[in-house]
Amino acid sequence: MWMRWFPWKQVVARVARAHGFADPIRLLSRLESFGQPLEVKEPLELLRAGVVFHARGLLNTGAIQHNLDWVWPFWVERQYDPADEAFIPRAFSITHVNLTHRNWTAVGLPDMDELPIVDPRGLLTPFWDSWSLDAMVITSGGARLIPSRLDAHQSLELDDALAVLTRSAFEGMELATRIEAQRLEGGAVCLAATARSDHPGWLVVALRPYNPEGVSFVHDIRLESGRGGWRIGRRDRVIFSEQAAHCAFSDYRSGDVLQRLLCLEERSSVHCEVGLATAAALFPIAPGEPRTIRTWVPLHREAPSRPVPQAPGWRDALTGAAALQIPDPLFSDLYRSALRTVVLHAHREVYPGPYTYRRFWFRDAAFILHALLCAGLFDRVERVLDTFPGRQKRSGFFHSQEGEWDSNGEALWIMERFCTLSGRPPKRQWRRAVLRGARWIERKRLPPGSGPQAGLLPPGFSAEHLGPNDFYYWDDFWGVAGLRAAATLLSLYGMGRIAAGLQQEADRFLAAVEASLAAASRSLGRHAMPAAPTRRLDSGAVGSLAAGYPLQIFPGDDLRLLDTARFLLERCLFRGGFYQDIIHSGINPYLTLHLAQVLMRAGDERALDLARTVAELASPTGQWPEAVHPRTLGGCMGDGQHVWAAAEWVLWVRNAFMREEGERLVLGSGIFPEWLNQPQVLSFGPAPTSFGAVRVEIHPLPDGVRIEWEGAWHGAAPPVEVRIPRFGRVAAQGDAGILSLSWEEAR
Repeated sequence: MWMRWFPWKQVVARVARAHGFADPIRLLSRLESFGQPLEVKEPLELLRAGVVFHARGLLNTGAIQHNLDWVWPFWVERQYDPADEAFIPRAFSITHVNLTHRNWTAVGLPDMDELPIVDPRGLLTPFWDSWSLDAMVITSGGARLIPSRLDAHQSLELDDALAVLTRSAFEGMELATRIEAQRLEGGAVCLAATARSDHPGWLVVALRPYNPEGVSFVHDIRLESGRGGWRIGRRDRVIFSEQAAHCAFSDYRSGDVLQRLLCLEERSSVHCEVGLATAAALFPIAPGEPRTIRTWVPLHREAPSRPVPQAPGWRDALTGAAALQIPDPLFSDLYRSALRTVVLHAHREVYPGPYTYRRFWFRDAAFILHALLCAGLFDRVERVLDTFPGRQKRSGFFHSQEGEWDSNGEALWIMERFCTLSGRPPKRQWRRAVLRGARWIERKRLPPGSGPQAGLLPPGFSAEHLGPNDFYYWDDFWGVAGLRAAATLLSLYGMGRIAAGLQQEADRFLAAVEASLAAASRSLGRHAMPAAPTRRLDSGAVGSLAAGYPLQIFPGDDLRLLDTARFLLERCLFRGGFYQDIIHSGINPYLTLHLAQVLMRAGDERALDLARTVAELASPTGQWPEAVHPRTLGGCMGDGQHVWAAAEWVLWVRNAFMREEGERLVLGSGIFPEWLNQPQVLSFGPAPTSFGAVRVEIHPLPDGVRIEWEGAWHGAAPPVEVRIPRFGRVAAQGDAGILSLSWEEAR
C-alpha cells in the first residue's frame, strides 16, 4: 500500500541526476508523447522480452568482439567482417545482436514440445536458448573446413521426416550434415555428419556455448561411457554413434578448444566459471574415404515419471490435409514446407516461431489456425481453441499482451471460422467465453462525441509494426469482425435475441469506423486509409487492409481498399516486396501477402508479382523470417522461422484456387498464366470452404483451359465464379462442376 503514496518517481529522478545520468522518468514521458495517451503502460510481456533480448546482446558485446579468433556462428562471422555486406559498425552499439541473418529451421516432430533449430550453416541448437553442436573437418596439415566461414548448400527434406541437409567443401575436404528429430527415448535430435578429405584428418563434433542469438552459458562438460558422449551440466546428454579417438576440452581463459585441437592434453571434463566451456570429439578420416558419425541429443531432459506418448509421424499428422499439384516446384515445395511449419508450431499452444517468438499471441494464432483450417486439419485447431476460454480474463478480455485490443476480435473470428469451415457446431464450453468476449468489445469502445476516434477502440500497442500506441483501425476492423462472429456463434447456440443485438452493435461500430475514415479522407484528400484517424499515410497503413483481407468487411473493389493498396505499391515496395520501415526495417513476407490478397480480390494481376517475390525471398529450407534484410536478404527482425509467414503462404495457395466472396465461391483467381502453358493438370484440395469441402482441377488445353470442381456441400451448392487471370470473370451455369474457357475469349 505504501507504494501508492511514496514519491518513488521523484526519488528515482533525483538519484539519477545526482550521479550524472539523464532523468529516466522524464525520458519515458517524452517517449510516450510520440503516441496517444494509454490506459495501460507498456505491456510487461514485451518489456520482459526486450530486456532478455538485449541482455543477451550485452553478453555478446562482452564475449565476442575481443575473441574474434574463436569460431563463431554464421551471423557473427558475417556481421563482424568489415569486408562483408552484413558488416555493422559497433562503436555506439551497447548490445550486439543478430540483425542480418536471423534465419533458422525447426526440425521437431508433430506434437513434440521441443523445437530444435538449425542455422544456415548446419549449427544445431537442440533446446530453446541452449548451447549448440557443430561439425567440421580438419587435416593433419592444419587445413580446416568450418561451415560458418564458408558458402554452403542447404535444403529441407520433406518426406516422412523433416530434415535439414547442409553441404560445404573447402580445399579437398567435404562435409555433409543431416539433422532431424527422431522418436528415440521419447524424442531425440540426430546430427549425422559425413566427411571426406583428400588428406588424413578428422571429423570433428564440437560443443559450442552459443546459438543463433548469441552466447548461451556452458559451465560443465564431462565425458560419459569412455569417449562415447558428453554430459553437459546436470541435465543434457550428447551420445556418439561410436567412441571418439580423442576428446578435447577448454575453458574461457584458455580460449576456444577449436584453436588447439591437436595439442591439448586428454582430459575427461572441464569446468568454466565464465560459462564459455567448449569441447570437441575427433573421429579419424582416411584419405578419400567418407566417414559418417551420428550424434544424438535426447530431448527429454528429465526422466519421465510415466511413459511419454508417441509423437505421430509426419504422414499421420498431415492425413487429410489439402494436396497441391502445380508445375512450379518452388511454389509446390514452399506449400509443403509451410504446411509442416504451421503443424509443428500448433501443439497444445500456437507459437509464431520456434525460438524468439516461442510464446502465444492471439493475433498470430488467428492466422496460423486459419491456415490449418483451410488445409482441413480441424482436430488440431479445435484442440487449441479449447484453450481460449482459459486465456480470458474475468472482464472478458482475451489476454495475450496488455494494450492489444485486437485480440478479442481475432479470438471470436477464428472460433466462428472453425465452425463455418468444419461444419461443426460451437462447443458448449465456449459459449460463456464468446458472450463475455463480445461484451468486452462493446464496453471497450469510446463514447460518442470524442473526436475523430468516437466509437472506436482506445489507443493501444496493437501490432508493433504499425507504430506507437494509437487508435488503430486494425483493432477496430477486428472488433467489428469479432462482434459479427459472436452473433453467428450465439445464434447457433439458440441465443437469437442476444445475437441480433450483437449484430446491431457490429453495425454501429462499423458506422463509427466509416465516419472516422471519412474524416481522415477529407484531411488527406484521398480515399486511402491511414493506420489511425490522425495519422498521415505511412507504411502502417498496411494494417488497414484487414478490412479487405482477411475480414472482407469491405468489398474487393472498395475505393478505400484500392487507394490504400495503391499508396503502398507506390511508396512502400523494395525489391518487389512490401518494405515495412516501422520497427521491422525489412521486407515483410506476410504483409506482402496481405497486400497480394487484397489485389487478388480486386482482379489486379500485380498480386501474382507480389506472391512471386515472397517465394523468391524464402530461405533454402523454405522458411521466411519475420522481416528480410534488404541487402543481405537474411532475416533482420523477429523469429528466423516466422510461422505467421508460413501460414500466409498456405492461405495464399488456398485462395488462389478457391475462396469465398460473400455468398459466391470464386475459383482460380491466383493462378499464374505460365502454369497453363504446359500439359500438367493443376489441382488443389479437397479443402474446406464456407460452403463445404471443394476440390479443383484445372486442365491446360491447346485452345484454353477446362476447370472442374466437386464439393461436399454443407447445403445447396453455391454460385460459382471462375476468375482465372486473363480470362475475366465467368459465372458457372446451374450446378455444373465443369467449365471450359477459350484463349480467344480471354481479355
